[in-house]
Amino acid sequence: MAAPTDGCPRWCRRLDAMAWSSAMDDWFLQTGSGARFDWGPVGAQRLAADIACLVVVDVLSFTTSVTVAVESGTRVFPYAWRDESASKFADETGARLAVGRRMATSALPWSLSPAALRSAPFTPRLVLPSPNGSSIAAAAGESMVVAGCLRNASAVGHWLAQHGYGTLDRPVAVIASGERWPDGSLRPALEDLLGAGAVLAALRKQCGGPLSPEAAAAADCFEATPDVMTAVTSSASGRELTDGGFARDVDIATELDVCDIVPILTDGAFTAAG
Repeated sequence: MAAPTDGCPRWCRRLDAMAWSSAMDDWFLQTGSGARFDWGPVGAQRLAADIACLVVVDVLSFTTSVTVAVESGTRVFPYAWRDESASKFADETGARLAVGRRMATSALPWSLSPAALRSAPFTPRLVLPSPNGSSIAAAAGESMVVAGCLRNASAVGHWLAQHGYGTLDRPVAVIASGERWPDGSLRPALEDLLGAGAVLAALRKQCGGPLSPEAAAAADCFEATPDVMTAVTSSASGRELTDGGFARDVDIATELDVCDIVPILTDGAFTAAG
């Protein structure tokens, strides 16, 4: 669809284009809905302009790891880059640094592997580098940020409704992180669709909403999946981790509703909501 231009002088065409752009923004914002759904950092950035709360969902990595760490009492600091600056940031915050799954050692046992975090020694502060998860959290601006996954989906849905999020007055956006193709473009991932759908389905049961069509479809997808654990395990991302020796991470990520912790981002770190 093109912006209208025929029969208008240049200044008129510019105003028409601006109005058309504004209308397009309204469409992408999923206005008129209390609960919304989109993908990745760009989706988060688009919806952030018109929400009160953002739920980031990264089932096989970031948000599952956040729940495991916060369950143990650890404050988790998200960080957007996996480079030397992450180590410097950890030093500045007095925190341990989580490394990549395959980089964990006895000296650095904390990693993006939920299984590794569960067995690692307790640390009160942990920096968790995650380009996707951290970028999505940062996109929320001044809005509340919550870490959701399959492990705590019902708890998150209940907490959102209890605090008035997911209504027309206080809209919530649930953002599925997805994965990346080799060229850096977003690859929608089944596990994150199901994780986001689980949160939205739980919110819908608590009378949150109305859900946007996108959010309702994600919730319906979750509710129509008879065996979520098998679906995630058999998915492309699940097979990738299993074949790489991280089957236990998939097992932990698919522990549906075993966690009642709702991690919220406060003063730069995820901690358990009161």
